[in-house]
Amino acid sequence: MTKIAFIFPGQGSQTVGMGSELFNGGGNYLERADEVLQFGLSRLITEGPQEELTLTYNAQPALLTVGAMIASRLVEEGITPDYTAGHSLGEYTALVASGVLSFEDGVSVVHKRGQFMNDAVPAGEGAMAAILGLDGEKLQEVTDSITEEGNPVQPANLNCPGQIVISGTKAGVEKACVELKDAGAKRAIPLDVSGPFHSSLMKPAAERLKNALDEVEMKDASIPVVANVNAETVSDSEKIKQLLVEQLYSPVRWEDSVRELIDLGVTHFIECGPGKVLSGLVKKIDRSVTVLPVFDDETLQTVIDAAKGWK
Repeated sequence: MTKIAFIFPGQGSQTVGMGSELFNGGGNYLERADEVLQFGLSRLITEGPQEELTLTYNAQPALLTVGAMIASRLVEEGITPDYTAGHSLGEYTALVASGVLSFEDGVSVVHKRGQFMNDAVPAGEGAMAAILGLDGEKLQEVTDSITEEGNPVQPANLNCPGQIVISGTKAGVEKACVELKDAGAKRAIPLDVSGPFHSSLMKPAAERLKNALDEVEMKDASIPVVANVNAETVSDSEKIKQLLVEQLYSPVRWEDSVRELIDLGVTHFIECGPGKVLSGLVKKIDRSVTVLPVFDDETLQTVIDAAKGWK
């Protein structure tokens, strides 16, 4: 029996023009986002510049807008998920798709979330990097040592076997990249993000985020969501709110989240958003499942055609 999970990418996937082919039939998502935010997010999505789009308080609502629009297009075609999940910022898009947040509240909250995160650590002072080919225990040992020296850095995204993202101060991440390669990592790749997400440096933003979440209506999920913090399904709105606050400074347990979805019987993952980052991670976690990205008209049609044969 086919079980479907919609999955939504996080920051780093943003590109100028993302989703542009799909917006024509997309329920006025660009206009609705502009109205909520009172600035031209639609212009940034369609025209850029990339540097401005990448700023966390712009990238977050932009990615949510594109992801929510794609999910709605799939549902219009009769393709509905049994579960949802999102990577970091993508968890908020999953919550929109699962009926926890309205699209408008989702856009507003993640814009504020981006501002809080930027205020906690201004752009340029923090960094993140993907570490490939090193086990988690050795990575933790190195990052703990650097943190004790006064440059906080820690595991932030546990993405798939052999890929862990670290996050912290710019100096801490740079030092860790050198030492982790010396310790046996195959590569250390700086990420195109504007802050040290999912690190202890984000704790000052957590209370402000809690207050922002208290101001919007959150409903129990109509479709269960697998949460980043504990890699477990959650439907209760109060529990979801608590986990979203913790998510700001806790590691994203993506590998565990995907394994949980597979254990729940998910056979087909549909990545709703620009690029194929999550599709690649899922295949590295378990090659037996079907993974389909949707980011333009062609990939949407591919999924629509494929779904006709699912039972």
